[in-house]
Amino acid sequence: MVETRTEALHQNAAGLDVQTPAAILSFLANAQIEAARAVHGAIPAIAEAAELVARQLKGGGRLAYAAAGSSGLMAVADALELPGTFGIARDRIAILIAGGDEAFHTLAGGPEDDTEEAAAAVANANIGKGDCLIAISASGSTPYAVQAIGDARRRGAATIAIANNKGATLFGEADVAILLETPPELIAGSTRMGAGTAQKIALNMLSTLAAVHLGHVHDGYMVNLAADNIKLRDRAVRMVAAIGGRSREDAARLLEESGGRVKTAILLAAGAANADAAEKILEKTGQKLRPALSAIEGSRGR
Repeated sequence: MVETRTEALHQNAAGLDVQTPAAILSFLANAQIEAARAVHGAIPAIAEAAELVARQLKGGGRLAYAAAGSSGLMAVADALELPGTFGIARDRIAILIAGGDEAFHTLAGGPEDDTEEAAAAVANANIGKGDCLIAISASGSTPYAVQAIGDARRRGAATIAIANNKGATLFGEADVAILLETPPELIAGSTRMGAGTAQKIALNMLSTLAAVHLGHVHDGYMVNLAADNIKLRDRAVRMVAAIGGRSREDAARLLEESGGRVKTAILLAAGAANADAAEKILEKTGQKLRPALSAIEGSRGR
C-alpha cells in the first residue's frame, strides 16, 4: 500500500486562508526548505543513479525522461539544459511528457492517465537496450510514468524512478529507486510545491554528477559547454584563460584553433602540439581533462 504523504494535510494548513499574507508566505517558504532537506536522505540512491546514467551515455546510449504534469516540467527543465551546460548532444536526450507538445500550453490532467500514449511515446523514441529512462512521479503511481518505465524496462533499457511516497508503484520497475520523502504539501496534493522542489534538486544533482563522471566538469567549470551565445563564449574564454594560465587574448585564439572546444583549447594552452593531438589525448583519458593535463605534463618531463 502506497503511503500517500503527498495527499496528506500539512500541520500548518488549518486556517491558512485567514492568515496574514506574511504568515502564509512564511509557511510556504519554510515548506520549501523542508522539502529541500528531504533530498539528503536520497543521496546514496542519486549517486547510484548518476553512475548508471553516465555508464549508459558513455556506452553510446541515450537518456530519456518520462513524466506528467508538474513532474514533467521538472524533467523538461533538466533535460533541456544538458546540451548547453554539459555539451551532451541533443539527439542523445529524449523527453516523454504526458500530453506531448500540447502539455506546454495547457498541462491538462487527463493525459497522465493515458497509458497508450506512454507506450507509444516509448516505442516512437525507440527506447531500449543501452539507453536509460528516468521516470518521475510525486505520487509514484501516475499511470503514464508507470507505463513508460515498465515498457522501457521490458525493452531492455536501464531504469530510474523518482517518487515522493514510500512503496511507490514506480519503484517496482526501477533499477534504481530514488525516494524523496517530502512532508505533506501546505496546499494538500499540490505537488508543484514541495515535491516538485525536491524533484528539481534531485534531478540537478543526478545529471550534474553524471556529467562529472563523463568528464564534463573540471574544478567546478563546465568544460564541455556548448558556447552558442555571447555569454557562453565569454565564459569559455574565461575558462581557458583560468585553467590554461593564459591571457584572455591567448585563450580566445586557442578556442578559435580548437573549433570552440574548451577542453581542447585548454590542452593547447598546456602544450599540446595541435588540436588533433589534444583530441587524441582526450580520447585516451575518456574525455577527462585532469588526466589529459597530467599526460602532457608527464611528456614534458621525459
